[in-house]
Amino acid sequence: MSATLPSLVAWLAVLLLGRMDRLADACSCSPVHPQQAFCNADVVIRAKAVSEREVDSGNDIYGNPIKRIQYEIKQIKMFKGPDQDIEFIYTAPSSAVCGVTLDVGGKKEYLIAGKSEGNGNMHITLCDFIVPWDSLSATQKKSLNQRYQMGCECKISRCPSIPCFVSAQDECLWTDWVTEKNINGRQAKHYACIKRSDGSCAWYRGVAPPKQEFLDIEDP
Repeated sequence: MSATLPSLVAWLAVLLLGRMDRLADACSCSPVHPQQAFCNADVVIRAKAVSEREVDSGNDIYGNPIKRIQYEIKQIKMFKGPDQDIEFIYTAPSSAVCGVTLDVGGKKEYLIAGKSEGNGNMHITLCDFIVPWDSLSATQKKSLNQRYQMGCECKISRCPSIPCFVSAQDECLWTDWVTEKNINGRQAKHYACIKRSDGSCAWYRGVAPPKQEFLDIEDP
């Protein structure tokens, strides 16, 4: 019995260490408002994934090959990015390291925001804003053309609990999580944080472009 106990403790320790390693390797992202995701991205496109394959992308510091998934895409529209179309999207091979899985076959359309790699390539992770195109609201689709860009000098801060307050005039408070327990709530779907002529920022709702003099807006 005395010999079995240390072995059991050692076995449990190995399991615990393995569990900690997996947790350390897991992908973790802080939620951001769609406008903030747009502003943070180098490239924002509407596209379909046509095919996928695993490719080598150099070697790590130990000389082991770095694997990535390459998606060949068909770009439908570019909302932000370089002058040339995006042809290939790269991502990590597993969701544990923030890799993204896209449906291939050219049937499902996505809004894809990510980082430019030049030469018609971009890289995406689970922390980027990647959603089926049909899941976007009419306001979100319209905002991609101009409105989100108008607010890129504003800061959207996620409200962790009520009450919360703005810390600067160029800030909008994102309250979806505390009011609806959902990051894809009313503000995410229907509002944009727009910079006004006096330098302050405020939430704006509506499909039509904001008028120059919009001042007396009610925060959601």
